[in-house]
Amino acid sequence: MQFLKRIFDFYLFSNIHVALSGFCLTKVTLFKFNIENSLTPYFVGLSIIISYNFIRFFEIKKKRLNWYKNWFELNKKYLFILSFITLLLLGLVLNSDNFKMKSIVILFPFAFMTFFYVVPLFKIGKLEVSFRNFPFIKIFSIAVAWAGITVLFPIYDANYSISEHVFLEFFQRTLLLISITIPFDIRDVKRDSDTLKTIPQVLGVVNSKLLGYMLLLGFVCIGFIRNDFANLDVILLIIVAMISAGFLFFSSEKRTRYYTAFWVEAIPIIWFILIILFL
Repeated sequence: MQFLKRIFDFYLFSNIHVALSGFCLTKVTLFKFNIENSLTPYFVGLSIIISYNFIRFFEIKKKRLNWYKNWFELNKKYLFILSFITLLLLGLVLNSDNFKMKSIVILFPFAFMTFFYVVPLFKIGKLEVSFRNFPFIKIFSIAVAWAGITVLFPIYDANYSISEHVFLEFFQRTLLLISITIPFDIRDVKRDSDTLKTIPQVLGVVNSKLLGYMLLLGFVCIGFIRNDFANLDVILLIIVAMISAGFLFFSSEKRTRYYTAFWVEAIPIIWFILIILFL
């Protein structure tokens, strides 16, 4: 059992799980817009492993992730091997004839937001200024970056025209991502610095959950506004929203990291599985 737990922890804390979530969110976009033969989900998944492990490493250097440091020290050899393999696979994707290098240009603003989410833009005395240090910007920057990478990037890569439906999808995805990020801030409400001004710190846990429910309601309403997709698609949106609302309802500062890092992070995976099964 201990061996299996080590494997599971590596899958979770090496960011393979979150990369799979990014892969599935991108596949959801491709399915919704009937785009085939795209390598963008693989690019997104592999890039998440590289970028998120970089963020973790940087935060360890800044002594922000004390809970992660011991695990990192025990597994850094395997993390190096994973990163090396990921870079090789990413190179294969970039050199494929089916991948358009010019499409990476649309990633620049979202890569900027991701990079400077943790790395300071500049310093004012001893104060490091980054996206994570602005009130409410932390959760918003995460959601917008993920929505841009998993919606706009694959659509742009496929030379799909940027229409009203694309912007609705982007906005809809942002609402979902903000709502499922709230449990992470609830979990860390007592650990985060007061200067972060996260949503639970400002609104309280109960009001933060209410905000999350409202965002999920908006997520579903946009599904009804868009009339070009089958009714079953809207039903799946309702199911995804209900699952997300359930995880949000049971979230608290007492939950373990497994609750958010595995279960909440699995919502995009569940969404994609539902699409495969029913659409």
